[in-house]
Amino acid sequence: MINEKSNAKKSLDLGCNNCPRNPYRHEELFGIDLGHQDIEGVTYHQANLALEKIPFPDNYFDCVSAFDFIEHIPRQLLSPDSTKIILPFISLMNEIWRVLKPNGFFYAVTPVYPHAVAFQDPTHVNIITTRTHEYFCGKNPGANIYGFTGQFTKSRAELIIPKMAETADKTMSKSFYKWQKKIINPRRFSHFLWELKAEKN
Repeated sequence: MINEKSNAKKSLDLGCNNCPRNPYRHEELFGIDLGHQDIEGVTYHQANLALEKIPFPDNYFDCVSAFDFIEHIPRQLLSPDSTKIILPFISLMNEIWRVLKPNGFFYAVTPVYPHAVAFQDPTHVNIITTRTHEYFCGKNPGANIYGFTGQFTKSRAELIIPKMAETADKTMSKSFYKWQKKIINPRRFSHFLWELKAEKN
């Protein structure tokens, strides 16, 4: 059953395990993962997002987040009857766009090519680069040819250290952030941040 507070902003964390994130600190927090979880204060659903739809209505969330998750979603699979190729990653991006409200944000942090962390986990099957998000952005997204039906606008897309992106807090000044990037060893920037805004008519 969907728990709903009037006018409360809602955030959904994909692949949340037992610690769903809430990068924009919205009032209502929801989570989805493969296993069963009972988390106080969180509306939780069990689902396999490589094969199933996100179990919520259209235009429901102000934010959908995914921390170290999309690299686990296959790019291609055989259909259950082995008669065609299905594209789970494209389907998931369609679902994320569908459940986001107009101008809602998809906030994703994922290991990035060519850093070793992108490859070392044997369950990483979807290697993300610094340009993968571009296939889902703009007036005519490149992923349209694969069945993507949504549209995002890039708000941020940058190399990060995971702990620096646990929230979407933008209070840090740009000059200080650039200074930090200069003094930190570039090899520590193992992840990539997508902050994409859902464009809807």
